[in-house]
Amino acid sequence: MDSRLFESALTGNIDDLHKLLRENPLMLHTISLYTNQNPLHIASAEGHVGFVTEILKLKPEYAKEVNKDGFSPLHMAAANGHIEIVRELMNIDPKLCSVAGREKKTPFHFAAMKGRVDVINEMLGRYAECIEGVTVQKETALHLAIKNNQFEAIKVMVAWIVRMKKEDILNLKDEQGNTLLHLATWKKQRQVIELVLGSGTTSPGLLDINATNRTGLTAMDVLQMFPSEAGDREIAEILRQAGLVSARDVTLHRSPSHEFHDPEPQDHPRTQRRNGRWDENMASHDPEPDQPRTRRRSRWWFESMAEYFKFKKGRDSPSEARNTLLVIAVLVATATFQVGLNPPGGTWEDSYFTNQNNATGLHGSHLAGTSIMGTNDTTSFVLFVASNSLGFAMSLFMINILTSEFPMQLELQICLISLFFTYNTAISSIAPSNLRTFTVILTSVFSGSIPPSTFLVKQVLHMFKTIAKDIIHRVRPNPTQGQL
Repeated sequence: MDSRLFESALTGNIDDLHKLLRENPLMLHTISLYTNQNPLHIASAEGHVGFVTEILKLKPEYAKEVNKDGFSPLHMAAANGHIEIVRELMNIDPKLCSVAGREKKTPFHFAAMKGRVDVINEMLGRYAECIEGVTVQKETALHLAIKNNQFEAIKVMVAWIVRMKKEDILNLKDEQGNTLLHLATWKKQRQVIELVLGSGTTSPGLLDINATNRTGLTAMDVLQMFPSEAGDREIAEILRQAGLVSARDVTLHRSPSHEFHDPEPQDHPRTQRRNGRWDENMASHDPEPDQPRTRRRSRWWFESMAEYFKFKKGRDSPSEARNTLLVIAVLVATATFQVGLNPPGGTWEDSYFTNQNNATGLHGSHLAGTSIMGTNDTTSFVLFVASNSLGFAMSLFMINILTSEFPMQLELQICLISLFFTYNTAISSIAPSNLRTFTVILTSVFSGSIPPSTFLVKQVLHMFKTIAKDIIHRVRPNPTQGQL
């Protein structure tokens, strides 16, 4: 873009614009040959209404162009809250508020993220379908507004949704399966929770209040898994009054009509009788009738927590998992190397021999620099060296695997091998003389051969597991036998 045109767009000087066009009438037509940033982007971001209006008269198609950063002029105007420019741009085409930019975020999404209430009302009044747009992560404008704590924007959008009878938007989930209730509970946004669950906000039965995300958690579970110091009790009470329960209670207490009940109804199967007999059908819903309910809840909460943080293919990035494993491997290598150089109990500061001056000391013969534990307790020293060396060798093996495709591979291999032999030399030097040969074999051969053998060990364990399952399956009686 001509620097002079850039300056005129930046300052909103219409006279300079016309002067440039008199010098070069084709200036606006040739910009696209050199860049996808047009003066309308700049003027829209700066809020120069007159300049925007003039450009739209001369080149209205600029309103639909997206720059290299994935933003259209309406993206910039909406994010900055320039309502007059928003109106001018939407006069060209109301559907511009649904133009997908970077990560498929539309101008309406940016208005919601920034809490631009006037812009939201304008866009919904012109093109109501824009509220249905989702990003690459399947986030709606409501998801984005909750994440950015824009309550006023949420209130306006919910009112429009109810007015347009599109309550199904409130049940939409992002790519992690989270509804707006999940996010509002996680962010501890009580106002949003009260707004969505408040009486008269939505038609009865249309809001799936106990929806579960991809990890099988309801909004109530999210509140229990991520507690904070204040506000949780009040939020939990609001959720309970609205009928929200944990995922476990949804499974146990869902009626045939799929309505949700209180986690501990008064007509619990343990207290209900039909014709003087216990209702065995209802009691069968309780998988562990003799186990205290609190213990079952605690165990289920722990399992849910473990499931929530478990690595899942398709959800978690392999590169992030590799980086995490690499950090752990480096920490283990550092800790084991340091402990190897400074074993428990330390090392002797002097040399001593029992026959020296025909005296007998409290300890046996030892050399300066050898391990005190190795001199006094041979068994403990051998176990320490074996376990520590195995951990060190395994961490180096992990680092080698995780960095196999990194550049400067030869240099990295030399570093790892040098570190391995440095460790072995240090361990051998602090070992008592009677254990030195054994220590060298232990650290060099044993610990060095175990890590590459892990693949074979996994295969053997898998084979034994398969055989054990097959034997159990054959020995266990078939439940259908005896019924024929």
